[in-house]
Amino acid sequence: MSKAGITVATADPPASAVRRLPRRRGVELALIVLAVLLSVYGYCAVGLARHGTLPPGAAGYGAGLGVLALLAHLAVRLRAPYADPLLLPIGVLLNGLGLVLIYRLDLETPGDRAAPAQLVWSTLGVALFILVVLLLRDHRVLQRYTYVCVVAALVLLTLPILFPAVNGARIWIRVAGFSIQPGEFAKVLLAVFFAAYLAANRSALAFTGRRVWRLQLPTGRVLGPIVAVWLVSVGVLILEHDLGTSLLFFGLFVVLLYVATGRTGWIAVGLLLAALGAVAVGRLEPHVHGRIETWLHPFASIEAGEGANQLAQSLFAFAEGGLLGTGLGLGHSVLIGFAVKSDFILATAGEELGLAGLSAVFLLYGLLVERGFRAGLDLREPFGRLLAVGLASLVALQVFVIAGGVTGLIPLTGMAMPFLAQGGSSVVTNWAIVALLLRVSDSARRQYDGQDPR
Repeated sequence: MSKAGITVATADPPASAVRRLPRRRGVELALIVLAVLLSVYGYCAVGLARHGTLPPGAAGYGAGLGVLALLAHLAVRLRAPYADPLLLPIGVLLNGLGLVLIYRLDLETPGDRAAPAQLVWSTLGVALFILVVLLLRDHRVLQRYTYVCVVAALVLLTLPILFPAVNGARIWIRVAGFSIQPGEFAKVLLAVFFAAYLAANRSALAFTGRRVWRLQLPTGRVLGPIVAVWLVSVGVLILEHDLGTSLLFFGLFVVLLYVATGRTGWIAVGLLLAALGAVAVGRLEPHVHGRIETWLHPFASIEAGEGANQLAQSLFAFAEGGLLGTGLGLGHSVLIGFAVKSDFILATAGEELGLAGLSAVFLLYGLLVERGFRAGLDLREPFGRLLAVGLASLVALQVFVIAGGVTGLIPLTGMAMPFLAQGGSSVVTNWAIVALLLRVSDSARRQYDGQDPR
């Protein structure tokens, strides 16, 4: 440049002078080691409480969990070096705690051991996590498969209708002793579809159509396809008596519609429709009506001389836990019955870890959801923002529905607590959710570092 007749040469600063965002993979590794150690400590505490000695498989359990966590960390370090360092350690700790609780309950039910199968499913979940991180270099690729995802989701939701009901609900596919819950995989596919469709039509959804009172309704051409998909999926789930997942999909639909349009009126409409639907289904569906009656009168079976039902036993377990809990391995939540390792596993955590431990578990879930929201809101492009918010909302809604059911806040719905509860399909799906959130968070931080995630 020239100033007062003097020419001054300018040049771009050297690459070494450009500020780079920290990758924080060392922080992630340290937290993973802490998560594994806490899980091994819990496993050992159960053995000491029950038998007075360390359980014989403690070393193998710690080594197996550690190897899985290390492989996942290496995949993140290689393909997503800018990803959030908290997401993977939280997943490892929750999964490890779930294995400890299921192992503890297996000691009370020697004829029904679920921990070995859950460990296998956890291994498959981590393997899927690694594949997603390694192969999905850019989350925006998923937009190309918008309608493939919705077709696959609807097929998965419909398949259980062809199989016998289990505990009053047709949500399982059982073949030769092998079972999966297709709705768990369908929820991720529907999250991708909702995010992609709303991202492509967000302007039309927000600024076109008729205005009814304070809510501006989009045109039917724009809103029709997504409402049709939602109605079909929820209708199928109602036919299968899987009302917990129906509520989950409805909440996902409303949250993403609100985030895409920025109009709070959709929240009000969603709450109104949810209330009307709950009243209608609660009166017309005997299975749901029974759960509502149990929720309203949890101790009625005791007063009738029939003994405590599952909800009453769950409330007793939380009360017994108090502030600090009875200690791992020293509770009696097994009295809840057949669903103690799945729907009601949170009662075991509440009894044996107490209010303090249960609060720590909820904080882990809250942190997982918050980091998912932050990853999405940091992105400049709409699809990634909606995808991250949708996936994080799935976790938040599922935790609320399950925790509310087993504590008597809302009627029971019958779902699996993410990472904690017995359920292979659930743990595999939740690892896929964590992988997608990591991919989005890596892209979000790369954009501020001047890099193209592709």
